Amino acid sequence: MLNLKTNITNLLPVDGICSLQDAFYAQERANELYRILMLEVDWKQYSIKIFGKIIPQPRLTAWYGEKGAAYSYSGIQLEPIPFTPLIEQIKADIEALSGYKFNSVLLNLYRNQNDSMGWHSDDEKELGPDPKIASVSLGSRRMFQLKHKTQKQMKLKVHLNNGSLLLMEGTMQHHWLHAIPKSTQESRPRINLTFRKIL
Repeated sequence: MLNLKTNITNLLPVDGICSLQDAFYAQERANELYRILMLEVDWKQYSIKIFGKIIPQPRLTAWYGEKGAAYSYSGIQLEPIPFTPLIEQIKADIEALSGYKFNSVLLNLYRNQNDSMGWHSDDEKELGPDPKIASVSLGSRRMFQLKHKTQKQMKLKVHLNNGSLLLMEGTMQHHWLHAIPKSTQESRPRINLTFRKIL
C-alpha cells in the first residue's frame, strides 16, 4: 500500500483535492471485507426529503461511529451504532496512510445498477468548514462523477474499483458536486464506506 500523503495525485484541476488509490486493499482482502460487511452491517433504507417530497433512498445505508457522533442530512437524523472490530480496523488502515483521524462512517450498499447517489456536496455543518472524507469501495465497480458548481464545463468521471480508496479534502466540498449515477449495465452489489469526522 502506498502512503496517500506522499504519493497523492489530485484528480481535480482546481478548487480542492480528490485523490484516488486504486489498490488500497488487495483483491483477496477486499473480497473478504465485502463478505463480512454484507452480513454484519445493520443495513436500512431510510426516506429522504428532496424538493419537498419524501422518497425512499435508492440504496441501503448504516451509520457507525463514536458516542456523540450524530449526523443529519436530507431530513435524516442518525445516531451512531458503535464501530464493529472490522470497521475499526478499516478506519485504522485509512488513518495510518492518510494521517487523518475519523470518528464516524456512513456505509452505503448499492444493491444493483438501479441504486444511486444523487448530486451533492458533503458540506453539513457537523463536518466543519473543510471536511476530510475517505471513501473505500468494495464489490462491484461503479462510476463516480464530479462537476464544478460554477464552472459548468469542468466534469470528471472516475471508476471506483473493488479495494480502492478515494480521499476528498481541502476546499473540494465548497466547489464540487459528486454522484454515483444509475448504470445502464447490470451491476452486482457494491459497499462504500465513507469515513468522516463529526465536530
